[in-house]
Amino acid sequence: MSESVEILRSAPAAGGDPTSGGACGCGEHAAETPVLDVRTIPHAVRHGAVFGAFDQIRPGDSLVIIAPHAPLPMLAQLSQRAPIETEFLVEGPVEWQVRITRRTA
Repeated sequence: MSESVEILRSAPAAGGDPTSGGACGCGEHAAETPVLDVRTIPHAVRHGAVFGAFDQIRPGDSLVIIAPHAPLPMLAQLSQRAPIETEFLVEGPVEWQVRITRRTA
């Protein structure tokens, strides 16, 4: 079974339509917070996908993830990779949206 992965330009409203288009990601466009909906990523590679996306975020920039549960273990792992700030935008019960900001070391 294969599902597509969609990275959005901004977080969808809870329960709203998650499609909003997006820039190419080359870094030459106006900075918008990317959104990664990890619910569509197979569990076996979910953390790796978030780490890959996070590694592309510059200090001071953010990434929003949408998860099926509070992603506390993954946030702890990210904080070991780089200093981060987190803000829970939506806290369940169906989805959790978390803004992760990479702080300057």
